[in-house]
Amino acid sequence: MNLYLRYFDDETVVSSVTDAVSFLKSLKMDDFDINDEFVASLNEFVESPVSYPKRYKVRAHYYFIVIKTNAATLEEFKRNNMKSMLETDDQQGASASSKKYTKDTLLGQSSKGWYDGQLNFKRVICVPSTGKFQYKDTIFRALVKADSAVNCYERIVDYLKGRPDIDHRSQYPSPRGKNFQCTFVGEKRPAKIEG
Repeated sequence: MNLYLRYFDDETVVSSVTDAVSFLKSLKMDDFDINDEFVASLNEFVESPVSYPKRYKVRAHYYFIVIKTNAATLEEFKRNNMKSMLETDDQQGASASSKKYTKDTLLGQSSKGWYDGQLNFKRVICVPSTGKFQYKDTIFRALVKADSAVNCYERIVDYLKGRPDIDHRSQYPSPRGKNFQCTFVGEKRPAKIEG
């Protein structure tokens, strides 16, 4: 059994806890103490029968993840993981947690090219009859050149925030929520977006 470790863009597949600790020590995680207690916790996770990923908190909102895998290399892990996630997503009755994990993972996958992104956000508009403001669900769709799905999201939100006709009090959903959809359409710009 090997281990996949990821912290932001740093990731690897290792064959032992010792190699995992060496990889983690090479990262800039000043707030995380790689001590005997942590090594014991990691060993316990590796030797346990649980198959779900384990997250370790570095500091508020910052985690690194450890996943048990049979893959021998990082490339093999990515290939197998993507295939199994897509198969899981296609099955009826896939659990909400597996769908969340799939979307989170796909958001971080780096694929430079064109994305068809759609965002449903809460736009602040003025009601002419009352002069008061209200939120209105507004769908914005665009073909975006980006490095990843999350980069597509960021570029759409930056564009909307920069438009003078959109009130700065408008609210934007999380890229992980159901109000953001994104599809990679290729490295070359398509002539048009279908649908």
